[in-house]
Amino acid sequence: MFDNLTERFTQTLKKISGQGRLTDDNIQEALGEVRTALLEADVALPVVKEFTTQVKQRAVGQEVVGSLTPGQTFIKVVYDELVTIMGQEGEPLSFATQPPAVILMAGLQGAGKTTTVAKLARWIKENEKRSVMVASADVYRPAAIEQLQTLAADVGVDFFPSDPSQHPIDIARGAIDLARRKYKDVLILDTAGRLHVDEEMMDEIRQLHATIKPIETLFVVDAMTGQDAANTAKAFGEALDLTGVILTKADGDARGGAALSVRYITGKPIKFIGMGEKSTALERFHPNRIASRILGMGDILTLAEEVERNLDKAKAEGLMKKLQKGKPFNLDDYYEQLMQLQRMGGMMAVMEKLPFMSGLPQDVKSKVNDKEVFRHVAIIQSMTRQERSQPEIINPSRKNRIARGAGIDVQELNTMLKQFEQIRKMMKTFKKKNLLELFKGAKGKLPKGGMPPMPPGRR
Repeated sequence: MFDNLTERFTQTLKKISGQGRLTDDNIQEALGEVRTALLEADVALPVVKEFTTQVKQRAVGQEVVGSLTPGQTFIKVVYDELVTIMGQEGEPLSFATQPPAVILMAGLQGAGKTTTVAKLARWIKENEKRSVMVASADVYRPAAIEQLQTLAADVGVDFFPSDPSQHPIDIARGAIDLARRKYKDVLILDTAGRLHVDEEMMDEIRQLHATIKPIETLFVVDAMTGQDAANTAKAFGEALDLTGVILTKADGDARGGAALSVRYITGKPIKFIGMGEKSTALERFHPNRIASRILGMGDILTLAEEVERNLDKAKAEGLMKKLQKGKPFNLDDYYEQLMQLQRMGGMMAVMEKLPFMSGLPQDVKSKVNDKEVFRHVAIIQSMTRQERSQPEIINPSRKNRIARGAGIDVQELNTMLKQFEQIRKMMKTFKKKNLLELFKGAKGKLPKGGMPPMPPGRR
């Protein structure tokens, strides 16, 4: 997400760096390029106008202070205004009610609402440490109820059985009653996708909302629809008392217009953002961290939190002790690192949060993908236990067998083993920490607001 916007912003900020003073002329030129970048990212026009006006008012005539360059000053102004447009602080879910806290999910058909219900259930269970039940009041889409039942089992939460012959209000009442009797902390209710112009369907969800009085009413919207996402959310907000928005499919949108438009247009906070298909691919929306990503500064805080969540502490400590004793890093250890990387959403999910990514050429970025990780996993799975623990015994005969088992040629296996040896040498320099723990350790060293603004030339 934000790839195009980040690239344009980076180019613009490089141009203004090195100026002795921020003036009307050089600010106006930079703002013209920023305006174009925002419009190309499908940011709503009122948002673009407000953003550029505020940046100009704050930036023009500012003197360079201390060691700061004008480029750094301008970046700081742009960063602050991006955060302001998106809502300052990320707003948490509210559970301040008699259990179960009911969360009603609304949105258009095809926005990914049902999968988001499962993602949110998992997020609440793992991060809020609350018991969750999910229920489907979608009696119109074929197999919608069965889909949620399957997803609920996958993420390990309770499912309330419903039937397409039932009325949505009856389903909701039954689900609340069962959740209360089973002492569940949270009930998430999925609803049918509907258009805001379909008055009959909108009346149905209004009645449902009025009956169950949810503590949270979240509008789920596809980020790839750009500024239309904000306009649709506004229409639903006028019909329902929305408490927030969840942006889905953000990993497939290189523009980012929805993220920059929704809060300003609707007045409703973005509470979560979906960054992939996996049930773990749901993040709290932090405006300051998103602003850092847009400006190419990465998002180390979110990465550190993901490491904290997904790191198998027992295995990490075991590897640390092993390296301290001088024992070599082997293919079993490498396999575990690859699996932890996958649990964090894959290579690209990690890489896009690193500050240096925005400075990489596009052709280099395009080569960074998870295919190589999958191939390495498959190769290691084709090895014997002895080969994993003692890679040095892998001779030509063994290589032929491993390559056949993994469905590759020996040359590709040799390339993988060469890369492994490079990682093995690198691991010797860490001794006390494995690769993922380095990200975890970075969390305590960063300022509260995230990555501080820095000039593009110093990344």
